[in-house]
Amino acid sequence: VSLAGEFAVLSQLAIRGYDANMTLGRTKSVDILVSDTKKKMYKLEVKTTYQNSQNKPQDSKVFGKFVIGWIMNKKHEEIKDPDLFYCFVNIGKQTNIFRFYIVPSKIVAKYVKEEHQHWLDEKKKEGKKVKDTEMRIFRIGLKAENNKISTPKVEDYENNWEFKTL
Repeated sequence: VSLAGEFAVLSQLAIRGYDANMTLGRTKSVDILVSDTKKKMYKLEVKTTYQNSQNKPQDSKVFGKFVIGWIMNKKHEEIKDPDLFYCFVNIGKQTNIFRFYIVPSKIVAKYVKEEHQHWLDEKKKEGKKVKDTEMRIFRIGLKAENNKISTPKVEDYENNWEFKTL
């Protein structure tokens, strides 16, 4: 599934005129190196899910409504490289339709850090003792929804092939 996501991202970049190459694991935390016609270089880390995402948001008591989420790691809280973007890919299980969300690393770092702390705080309020782990989740929300923490939105990052940082 991860290779399918990476090749799908490469095809989207090629269609848009970028020069892009997979690193094949030779560059830590970078799956694809990208350059545009102005010779600006970008690094992409691709995260892929293979599940049905519905047009209506999923609902979480802790986080509110969101479209879909990807599993991340604690290390992603600290990665804030201005040239690094995450390309979150969702492949629809029943439709094989691909959706792409290109998000700057500093936005991802901020979100996964706040998301995890919010989760810990909510569990503490509920009186539950939880084991703090390295796992984090990155979620994409909708502008129409008021999430419990500041959540990157579909409207801002879906098909962000211009690598806007907002």
